[in-house]
Amino acid sequence: MAKENSAFMKPLKVSPELAAIVGAGPMPRSEVVKKLWMYIKGDEYENDAGKKGSDLRKGPTLQDSKNKRNINADEALKKVFDGKAVVNMFEMTKLVSKHLS
Repeated sequence: MAKENSAFMKPLKVSPELAAIVGAGPMPRSEVVKKLWMYIKGDEYENDAGKKGSDLRKGPTLQDSKNKRNINADEALKKVFDGKAVVNMFEMTKLVSKHLS
């Protein structure tokens, strides 16, 4: 039987800036990333306050249409991305980690 990666599934505290998008923690990093991508793509999801993702952000995907690895941040994401307007998906992981403890 495979051992679960307990560090990856450990519930983490979510910063207020990130919680505005994914909901208040604690939650595992995998759940944070899942909800973050749903927000970026404009998909439907529900945060812990019962708000639907579409209530948090209406409109098309925030992924760059020419380079899908880039995310064009809205005001909420800029707070998580250190004020950056465009972030690639690899940099996003590092920036989001600063908001988890």
